Amino acid sequence: MAASMYQRLMEHLSTAVLLLDGGLRVTWMNPAAEALLSLSLSRVQERELCPLMEKDDGMAAVLAKALEDCHPFTRREARLVLMGGEPLTVDFTATPLSHTELLLEVEPRDRLIRISREEALITRQEILKVLTRGLAHEVKNPLGGIRGAAQLLDRDLEDPAQHDFTRIIIEEADRLRDLVDSMLGPNRVMRPQPLNIHRVLERVRSLVLAESPGVCVERDYDPSLPDLAGDEAQMIQAVLNVARNAVEAMHEGATVAPRLLLRTRARRQFTLGARRHRLVSEVAILDNGPGIPEALQATLFYPMISGRADGSGLGLSIAQGILHQHQGLIECESVPGHTEFRLLIPLETRHD
Repeated sequence: MAASMYQRLMEHLSTAVLLLDGGLRVTWMNPAAEALLSLSLSRVQERELCPLMEKDDGMAAVLAKALEDCHPFTRREARLVLMGGEPLTVDFTATPLSHTELLLEVEPRDRLIRISREEALITRQEILKVLTRGLAHEVKNPLGGIRGAAQLLDRDLEDPAQHDFTRIIIEEADRLRDLVDSMLGPNRVMRPQPLNIHRVLERVRSLVLAESPGVCVERDYDPSLPDLAGDEAQMIQAVLNVARNAVEAMHEGATVAPRLLLRTRARRQFTLGARRHRLVSEVAILDNGPGIPEALQATLFYPMISGRADGSGLGLSIAQGILHQHQGLIECESVPGHTEFRLLIPLETRHD
């Protein structure tokens, strides 16, 4: 009776639990372990665990050592690759029950790592918004005074040659004002309406093809994706900023056969930051360019940060700000030859 109860408890745990024998072969595992490995117990029973993975990140050696020393061992954020090629980050604990039995507990970490990364991204965006608004206030007030004084001085100057100097002051004051306004992002109030994201992507695709006819722009849309509540003009600007950034990176990197892919997917029960959403729209923009330098990835969405010599560093910052207004965010993963920006937008309306 007690054994049956313990088995029921193990079967209902959300943590993956496996029982291995002295040869590190699987003798039993709970449903959470089956879901994690995408393998049923009947398929793996009496088979060694680690050869069932393409990459075990040294797990086999750790398990053998724990069994040999009869001492428990915990490993944090091990990177496993399953047979299907799916990477997995896990914490695992190996606890020897005897010299011939090993209890293995595996806790997936990918979702928690992503949530932590998104929370940090949202927090940074909020801090940047406050800092930028404060900077704009402190800069624009004296700029207005400088411009006004230059205009008054221009009226009183008798020498026509000196008007050139006051005109320069006025023009540079206007340029700085426009730069500060650009850092603040869209200055009009968002007007959310039912919005078909594929219409936005088609508009962006036509603009990219007109500007860069040498780039192949492919589509991979999920036609079942419902409308979202958004501002069409702002969403076009956000997606276009990301797409243009990708195209410019491919041109600067002299990419052979530059290719841009626009992809949409629906994500169910998806967490953005600390908030879980029933349904999220994922718009992915992928390119085969040179990739983003690792040192730049952490500050990619900061204003005035650019990897290009002639870049303003505002395009991605403005795009992130627009997504933030839609209660979403932009994520990025990049390696040489493959860069992916994911625009994540909740499909349900938030009531604050």
